[in-house]
Amino acid sequence: MALARIARANLRRSEGAFGNYAPEMNVLSEGRAYTSKFSSTSPYYHVNSKAGDNLSYNPSIKEQNLMNFSMRGISGTPYYQHPSASTERVLEESDSELEHDEPRYAGLEATKPGEKPRVVVLGTGWAACRFLKGLDTRIYDVVCISPRNHMVFTPLLASTCVGTLEFRSVAEPVSRIQNALSNGPSSYFFLASCTGIDTNKHEVYCEAVNNGGLPREPYQFKVAYDKLVIAAGSEPLTFGIKGVKENAFFLREVNHAQEIRKRLLLNLMLSENPGISEEEKKRLLHCVVIGGGPTGVEFSGELSDFIMGDVHKRYTHVKDYIRVTLIEANEILSSFDVSLRKYAIRHLTKSGVHLMKGVVKEVHPKRVVLSDGTEVPYGLLVWSTGVGPSEFVKTLNLPKSPGGRIGVDEWLRVPSVEDVFALGDCAGFLEQTERPVLPALAQVAEREGKFLVELFNKMGKQNGGKAFSAKSIPLGDPFVYTHLGSMASVGGYKALVDLRQSKSSKGVSLAGFVSWLIWRSAYLTRVLSWRNRFYVAVNWATTLVFGRDNSKI
Repeated sequence: MALARIARANLRRSEGAFGNYAPEMNVLSEGRAYTSKFSSTSPYYHVNSKAGDNLSYNPSIKEQNLMNFSMRGISGTPYYQHPSASTERVLEESDSELEHDEPRYAGLEATKPGEKPRVVVLGTGWAACRFLKGLDTRIYDVVCISPRNHMVFTPLLASTCVGTLEFRSVAEPVSRIQNALSNGPSSYFFLASCTGIDTNKHEVYCEAVNNGGLPREPYQFKVAYDKLVIAAGSEPLTFGIKGVKENAFFLREVNHAQEIRKRLLLNLMLSENPGISEEEKKRLLHCVVIGGGPTGVEFSGELSDFIMGDVHKRYTHVKDYIRVTLIEANEILSSFDVSLRKYAIRHLTKSGVHLMKGVVKEVHPKRVVLSDGTEVPYGLLVWSTGVGPSEFVKTLNLPKSPGGRIGVDEWLRVPSVEDVFALGDCAGFLEQTERPVLPALAQVAEREGKFLVELFNKMGKQNGGKAFSAKSIPLGDPFVYTHLGSMASVGGYKALVDLRQSKSSKGVSLAGFVSWLIWRSAYLTRVLSWRNRFYVAVNWATTLVFGRDNSKI
């Protein structure tokens, strides 16, 4: 914004070049459009924005400085460190005049004729990474935008909380999933969050993840797309319950597992300090899990294994105080066969997990209050009650499916706009498709990613990759999801395997040690890379022989 004022004033007064940079600028009156012309042929430029453009979401920004975008050949307007005295006066005179100017962004401009079409992918979850893995980069350039640079293998995330697996074993760098992101000349990964989408201009607006090392905060840019794939995932459901976000841990990211592990080990060590009362020891070592779905049950099982296999040996002074409570409002593992649910209840109870039925009313720093007035003190609280649309998805001016997800048709297209697709936890079928909204499962997201990337490769081979170019291309058969079954570990080398396609259908249901072998084998083969498969196998073997590591790092 400062440089814009300098340039405007100097051009207005002298019509000369500013330094070595001489743009032509046309400045109109209030409600005006700004147009910049550059002699450089670089594809990275400052956005030309017009007042009143329809953005899906565009946060207000009071101050924007033009940026020096120097990554991998990206260039923008340079900074000038020593403005003249007249320039400094212009800065002061123009403050009030430009206070309401629209923000400007550097970034990637639209692709030109002869260049490969650009696919922009928002997210690095199951759906996004399956799509990235299969995308034909001989046809497309790809840009991936996400606040994390890896995919999390969520089915094994609970095992990292207690040291059964190391954290790197469940994290797959996105650059290994799609090599073009690291070595493609026009493909990029940007560590940033998408803050808005302009479907008319085919542009997304982003804010870089920042820790103070960039020229300014927030550091914002834009990326033009030919095709946009929204796979932004979901957020944990808290149902608006007071105190959940402030006091509970979620279990969806690697950093969540790291924080849970730190708190668990810290409480174990603090409880051994002299002078700690019996009541306080019981509170510190009480692990409460809210939610009886697969994640909550598997985490409870892992905690039980950790207590019986490691805490009883290495924390003998406090081993009798530690306990696990699982609180569920209805039935645990409600999507599983009734016989499997009963088996899980018997096994968890036998393993020392206390099962409670109740509805959480509010959460305090050291206790949970249920709707019937019962108070449950805790030292570690893990919240696992399902997922819902993220705040980003809620702000988008796009059609919504039942439940608030982005609405899509049978080919995962957002029907009201051109060249926008959505998949994974953030997307759901519109009501007019007469299809149910699919559950937020890894296998659903992965299957959607596989379907969509095959569709994209097909469109690209028929010259349908560019913006507005796929209208006449036949898309083929729509997406059809067939449930392959469900699995869950309950600890103690026991697991559940339910191969029914739905609750009402018949199929194979197994429980016990054989199911545990199937569970481990299935997930080991689903880990994306041979590197991580090796890590997981070695971690399992190390834990079996030497036990879990209890170092607090």
